[in-house]
Amino acid sequence: MLIKRREFLKISSLATASLMVPNFLKSMTLDNALERNQKILIVLQFTGGNDGLNTIIPTKNDIYFKERSKIAIQNSLQLNDEAGINPSLSYFKELFDNGELSVMNNVGYPDPDKSHFRSMDIWQSASKSDEFLETGWLGRFLDEECYKCDHPTQALEVDDMLSLALKGENNKAFAFKDPKRLYQTSQEKYFKSLYDHHHEDETVSYLYQTLGSTINNADYIFEKSKAKKTDQTYPNSQLGKDFKTVASLIKSDINTQVYYLSVGSFDTHVNQNERQQKLFDDINEAVKSFVADMKSNGLFNDILLMTFSEFGRRVAQNASNGTDHGTANQMFFIGGGLKKKGLLNALPDLQNLNEGDLIYTEDFRKVYATILKNWLKADSSKVLGWKNGVYDFV
Repeated sequence: MLIKRREFLKISSLATASLMVPNFLKSMTLDNALERNQKILIVLQFTGGNDGLNTIIPTKNDIYFKERSKIAIQNSLQLNDEAGINPSLSYFKELFDNGELSVMNNVGYPDPDKSHFRSMDIWQSASKSDEFLETGWLGRFLDEECYKCDHPTQALEVDDMLSLALKGENNKAFAFKDPKRLYQTSQEKYFKSLYDHHHEDETVSYLYQTLGSTINNADYIFEKSKAKKTDQTYPNSQLGKDFKTVASLIKSDINTQVYYLSVGSFDTHVNQNERQQKLFDDINEAVKSFVADMKSNGLFNDILLMTFSEFGRRVAQNASNGTDHGTANQMFFIGGGLKKKGLLNALPDLQNLNEGDLIYTEDFRKVYATILKNWLKADSSKVLGWKNGVYDFV
């Protein structure tokens, strides 16, 4: 049987949803559910470089208002005597007041890179700035936990393509945007007939095998997404739909321990406040619905939502009422199981800059090590090679 280029591309498109390695293609066991007391991590990526200084605002810092005469946030919601939060994140303020949110300020890494692509690779792979890794920190977590994973739904990304963060050496997560659409595509007669075909060409044969596993997992994910219908109303934004998908899966007995979402773009070189406000509005409402859903189902103490962005922005605004690529930034942590709440460390020092950029004080790899060791109960030294201790906020 000859395979035409157009058919090859169609197979490749569906097979990309799984991005699995050969040892997952031999046999699939779909009955290894998560224990109900097992912790779940949800990563929310702020793509494009969110401006941290207009997210957590240094309300008493004259340098901030001087350097941002037109874009400084004047009506922040007060967190303490020195800090406020962007008013479009009003629900985050509520979480803060309830002891359900922590903020790590000034997170970064040595010798920061201001390229979106390179800095995102660094954050997703947990590499040094002069180190190039082909695996992600959560992918390597999957490699370490492989003996517990019967199939690649142990980690899921709600997207059409799998991020580097979730690619391991031997194991990879499963990426999809919509369980129903993935399932419907996988059930088309064209793909079903190809599933039963064996091809002599090694590459094409691998695609057929991958397609077969994709079909199996598409059915599994779709069934789990329907298992527990939610009464919670979610916003109609894309992020709202993504969080609703995640919530439906968490409430089922699927084996997934890590979910990965993204929102953006936060690359606000021009008219920053309008763009950031719209994104924060979407995030605020989606997270509000998700947390309410988790609480009403008694799951909030077992989930941890973590946010990050590949870099922050420069301290001074530019001529276009925006900000340019910077360095350090903050990370949010939301959940019912936080051991330390509120602002975990000091705000950025705006008097001590490196050519107009913030100087990081907290290494993001220490944050990852904390999540791996204290939340996911994994060996952070094996996953990250990190041996410089961990934090104690979870």
